[in-house]
Amino acid sequence: MADYLSKSKRSNIVVNIGKLVRFSSDGDTVAVPGKVLGSGLLNHKLSVAAFNFTPVARTKIEAAGGKCIDFYELVNKNPKGSNIKMIR
Repeated sequence: MADYLSKSKRSNIVVNIGKLVRFSSDGDTVAVPGKVLGSGLLNHKLSVAAFNFTPVARTKIEAAGGKCIDFYELVNKNPKGSNIKMIR
């Protein structure tokens, strides 16, 4: 994760909500080293940490009962980094 976070902003990853749904389950914590886009349907609750969220993505995540958090909050919540899925 540190390697992805240390890269320049131009080479950041973009992930659609549809990809988050495919690789996660209800109640998971997911880290995206880039931006989350709003394409796709979210049908379960997720906590998602990312550099940036589009307004549509933020709305869909919160409407499903999830949370959009930044990496500082993720580290404070889980300093060991256990049970976190990185999706890129």
